[in-house]
Amino acid sequence: MSKWSDPGEWRRLYEGERYPVCRSIEMEGRCLGTIVELDTGYLTTHRDQPVRGYCCLVLKRHAVESHDLQEDKAAGFMRDMRHVSRALKSVTGAVKMNLEIHGNTIPHLHVHFFPRYVGDRFEDGPIDLHEPWLSELSSEEPEAFADGMRAALAEG
Repeated sequence: MSKWSDPGEWRRLYEGERYPVCRSIEMEGRCLGTIVELDTGYLTTHRDQPVRGYCCLVLKRHAVESHDLQEDKAAGFMRDMRHVSRALKSVTGAVKMNLEIHGNTIPHLHVHFFPRYVGDRFEDGPIDLHEPWLSELSSEEPEAFADGMRAALAEG
């Protein structure tokens, strides 16, 4: 059942009242899992990933749709998206980059980045988020990946 099937709950989530990301930003000063703060958002990642190098750019302020943003804020978010995509391709050596924006269950503007590789488990189709996320990374890899992303993003 979708989050928007309950109009009251959806309104609270849509307005950021009960949204965990908004609360973590308020309480921690950043989004959980943040590896770097950018102009408009927090770049996050997880040890468990649908594909190696997965990350997510979460808008700093609460908005649900890109059309909710003023032009300059929307343009800034797009610049950050492009910057992340370029850095992620450089760090991972991906042959293709898939970006997805949904917000169906988490009504806060965020973009998923899925680096694609020859032979990845979804090579012939889209990423299936219903498939189990993999723990392919060694204990050292998440920090090395985060360091690589920070360096690549700093280079521009």
